[in-house]
Amino acid sequence: MTDTMRAVVKPARQPGLTLTTKDVPAIGPRDVLIKVRATSICGTDLHIYDWDAWAQGRIKHIPLVQGHELCGDVVDVGPEVTRVRVGDFVSAESHIVDYDGDYYRRGLGHVAPETQIIGVDRDGSFAEYIALPWQNARKNPGDMPTHVAVLKENFGNAIHTGFAAELEGKDVLITGCGPVGLMTLLIAHARGARTIVAADVSDYRIQFARRLGADHIVNPKSESMVEKVRDITRGEGVDVLLEMSGAPSAIVQGLSLVKYAGCAVAFGLPSKPLEFDLSNLVIFKGITVYGIIGRKMWQTWEQMEDLLARGKVDLSPIVTHTFRLDEFDKAFAAMASGNSGKVMMIP
Repeated sequence: MTDTMRAVVKPARQPGLTLTTKDVPAIGPRDVLIKVRATSICGTDLHIYDWDAWAQGRIKHIPLVQGHELCGDVVDVGPEVTRVRVGDFVSAESHIVDYDGDYYRRGLGHVAPETQIIGVDRDGSFAEYIALPWQNARKNPGDMPTHVAVLKENFGNAIHTGFAAELEGKDVLITGCGPVGLMTLLIAHARGARTIVAADVSDYRIQFARRLGADHIVNPKSESMVEKVRDITRGEGVDVLLEMSGAPSAIVQGLSLVKYAGCAVAFGLPSKPLEFDLSNLVIFKGITVYGIIGRKMWQTWEQMEDLLARGKVDLSPIVTHTFRLDEFDKAFAAMASGNSGKVMMIP
């Protein structure tokens, strides 16, 4: 193994990234070193790449190796590591938590104030190697395809979202059919939703959603989402909103379509603060709103691994584009176009 590696870095507080050479990260006594097989692009990565208002307020450390979704092979372990071995094929949990902390002991490590996210608060996976605490390396079956293993971190977001509300027998609206929205659709099916309406401004993505089993699709650019969903639900609205887009119009219209005493689960990140009528859209309707960040450690991973092992969800269609790491600009363009599923990069 060499002492240096290639990595894609946010070099300055401005749009764009650059490919550079860095030292291979050192590992501590309880860490593992992973040679990255594949890494994929998330909506959060797009915010940072574009350097929008959210990224400007969130990113504290520059330069930064971006990326938090990966799978790879363990090539070195610290002297105190006993449960992960060299040669293990792993996917990574991206939240670095205080494993002795109170939040983690209560199953809340994903929201602990001290928790760091790789590729956001510390160097991430857009590189040839990454060092992580051994607990963050989740072993995969040796025959799991790379294009499935690389999705598990992001699929965990979909799992967390899709298990935050009761979906069996419910009418569900999914706003935002990017990759995590599409994976959430698969979970809604697996959990027995009665009707699934998928909405997105990309015709490519709503047709993708139809292929994955959406009962109805709507493009708010060409038709009224409110009118169509009310027509589909006989004027009643939906039991559950799964908001995956972060688009202000989708958030407001989606909340307006939730029934009284219904549930809204919010995952998408708006690029800037927004105003909406909290009193009439949420409070007076008695709606439950649940914000999603990351994955519950380790309940979400157990739910995910169970669904995959039992064949309840097929992730194989989700990755649609693959690029080399040095083609990162093309990869980000594909992701931003709306004409893709998940975009994967190979170091």
